[in-house]
Amino acid sequence: MLSVIIPAYNEEEMIGKTSEVISGILAGENIDYELLFVNDGSKDNTWNVIEEASSKNPKVKGICFSRNFGKESAVFAGIAEAKGDCCVVIDCDLQHPPEKIVDMYRLWEQGYEIVEGVKASRGRESALHKFAAKSFYSMMTDAVGFDMSRASDYKLLDRKAMNVLLNMREKNAFFRALSSWVGFKSTEVSYEVREREAGVSKWSTRALFKYAVTNITSFTSAPLQLVTIAGVVVAAIGFLSVIEALYRFFSKTASPGFTEVIILICFTSSIIMLGLGVIGIYIAKIYDEVKGRPRYIIDKTTYEK
Repeated sequence: MLSVIIPAYNEEEMIGKTSEVISGILAGENIDYELLFVNDGSKDNTWNVIEEASSKNPKVKGICFSRNFGKESAVFAGIAEAKGDCCVVIDCDLQHPPEKIVDMYRLWEQGYEIVEGVKASRGRESALHKFAAKSFYSMMTDAVGFDMSRASDYKLLDRKAMNVLLNMREKNAFFRALSSWVGFKSTEVSYEVREREAGVSKWSTRALFKYAVTNITSFTSAPLQLVTIAGVVVAAIGFLSVIEALYRFFSKTASPGFTEVIILICFTSSIIMLGLGVIGIYIAKIYDEVKGRPRYIIDKTTYEK
């Protein structure tokens, strides 16, 4: 059986259509399935619409969080509750073309254990957003050792890969990268990102920045290495400044002002504060991990657990 995991946050306008479209595609291909909508603490009528869809189609199931825990938590909750031999994670807004689920499933039947959905293009985005996304994925590519530039959450996982992910106890998990990092026999399916049919994007600039910081620090220590590199650069500049100061002293051409000293102090202080800030972020992540709180809390479901 195929489990389709669909995180949903304030998606009351899309639940019904998404359920009907995906159910129709899978039923038409004679694929046994279940749809798992994960309500991530929505503030609108999303949960009621999920319950209504579940009452109409017994293959549609709903999970409701006690509050908003984030998309990564919703994905892992869906994986934990899925009953299928494999699962597909797809966005509720249908920007991921649902017909590609069939292509992924057929590849799984051929023996592939992870089928990555990769973006042929990113769709319509502002120049600033594209630049920020490119910078983020370039850093992640360098950190994880494989191309993340076209990566997405749209993918199929075999039960073997699902179990491995569930055994990872880290709270700040980056699903998009971890699902590739685990390895196994993999292939790709390319797709075009579609325009949202209803509702608005939940990704504000602030949310995207927070998402990037969380996932970079949860998956790689690269920012800490950048602090070390910055320290070496500052040390080199300081060493050259010392040589210059000694030369001027012995040649009796020393400047009576303190401009250079002030500039050097301000520069080194900025690097130190930046370094402390990066270290502080990692300490905060360590604090979150050692507390041992659950990734999410399920308030209710449309089925008996």
